Amino acid sequence: MIEEKEKNTKNYRPNVAAIVLSSKYPLTCDVFIASRIDVDTNAWQFPQGGIDEGEDVEAALFRELKEEIGTDDVSIVAKYPKWVSYDFPQSVAKKMAPYDGQKQQYFLVKLNSGAKINIDTEIPEFDDYKFVPSKNIFDHVTYFKRTVYKEVLQYFKKEGYL
Repeated sequence: MIEEKEKNTKNYRPNVAAIVLSSKYPLTCDVFIASRIDVDTNAWQFPQGGIDEGEDVEAALFRELKEEIGTDDVSIVAKYPKWVSYDFPQSVAKKMAPYDGQKQQYFLVKLNSGAKINIDTEIPEFDDYKFVPSKNIFDHVTYFKRTVYKEVLQYFKKEGYL
């Protein structure tokens, strides 16, 4: 009860996130993760970004993919049915003020055949990327996103997508 009340008083940035499956899906279930350029340690994550004022969530998804991984040549496989949130750790919170964390809408998307990833975008956010089997995600992703990732990935697995 206290935890829920505390979350209601925090300022969360509206955000969209994409779990990007390789174009070989469903034959293989490899998921795209990338290492943030602005973090010293291996901060691997899914592509994500803020939703602009008045912007549709799907429009934000395609815009963020283009900005972060150089392509929006994807097909939506599924959408997580609710918003999820997480708090920033202190080291990140300073950079993201006035936000305490993010509330996110997750999409499961598949790269279309022939789509080309290019993380050397106009304003690069990542310095490396790789595709890993979905079952190995937690060997790589940054610690403060694991709870949300676990919830979302379990849902997509339960629904038969992963």
